[in-house]
Formats: sequence, structure tokens, C-alpha cells
Amino acid sequence: MTQALIVIDVQNDFCPGGALALPEGDAVVPRINAMMPEFDAVILTQDWHPAGHSSFASVHPGKAPMETVEMPYGTQVLWPDHCVQGAEGAAFHADLETDRADLIIRKGFNPRIDSYSAFFENDRTTPTGLEGYLRTRGIARVTLAGLATDFCVNFSAVDAARLGFETTVALDACRGVDLDGSLEAALEGMRAAGVRLA
Repeated sequence: MTQALIVIDVQNDFCPGGALALPEGDAVVPRINAMMPEFDAVILTQDWHPAGHSSFASVHPGKAPMETVEMPYGTQVLWPDHCVQGAEGAAFHADLETDRADLIIRKGFNPRIDSYSAFFENDRTTPTGLEGYLRTRGIARVTLAGLATDFCVNFSAVDAARLGFETTVALDACRGVDLDGSLEAALEGMRAAGVRLA
């Protein structure tokens, strides 16, 4: 059975010093690099927002980062401006072995809708194309790692399981935001969806 490693958003803005830095976000890099040779395919995702993206608190007067607003597709957490296309914050962490990647999926480039999942935008219906790529490569088993456990890793893992892929999350190669208990809720939700947490 062909298997893929899907590395979620290991970008400067999610690492120490970045606009949306996660505690020890950069600590996942050595572990992810060590995992890459174990897989038949390596896919990287990259948050890739245009300036003024609708998920940025800065475009919602009176709103602060980590507050929420209602969008046509549901509740949206508002974030600091991050991973802006072409900016240093959007670049992959310098130590991530990007040359090993077979595919890079950019997401969140539609200015009107956020995209946590590697498979779908946050409307849960607009695909990124990743499912088709995996199926045409004959990949049935995926392992996810990266940033952040409770948002983009979580959404990607639940979607992978829902689409019928045998799905594992390597928790030692992830770090979370943990916004008001979001980390524990994400872990419970992934388990309920049939995701294996390793």
C-alpha cells in the first residue's frame, strides 16, 4: 500500500518570531525531516494568503485577532495578518527539507474564504485537488504532521479520513494553538473521525 506524508504549513509565520507563532513551532522540523524517507510520497502544504484576506482581523474594524466573525460558510476565527503571498513569513522554515517534496499545495489564496484543510476550503466543498493527486498516485494511507494540530492538521486529517484514506497524525511532529480548549476538542474530533493519533 503506497503511503504519503502530508506536511502541513511548516512556515516562518507559525514558528517563533512569526506573526502567528506557535510555542516550539520550529521543533517539528527535525522530526519531519527524519520521517520523509519512510514514505513513498511527500506533500507540503503552504498557507498562501493575499494581502487583506478576509480571515485577517485587520480587515474587520473593531475586531482583534482570535475573535470570531460569521462568514457565509460559518464561524471564522480572525487571525493576525500571516503567510502573505511572497512575504518571508509565508516561506517554509529554512531547515525543512523541501527538496524532498513531490507536491506543494497552496491554500487560502481565495481572498473571501479561509482554507484550513489540505483537501477543502472552509466551505467544506471547494477542493484543493489533493484528493485527486493522491488517488492517481495510488496512495491509500496518509500520515500528517505540522502546524497547527488543532486547526490545519485537524481539518486535514478529518477530511482525509472522511474521504476514505487510512489516516494517522504524528503528534510528536505537530504543535497546536490551543485557543480556548481547541486542542483537546481537535484530538477528540480526530479520534471520533477514525484518525489514528500516534
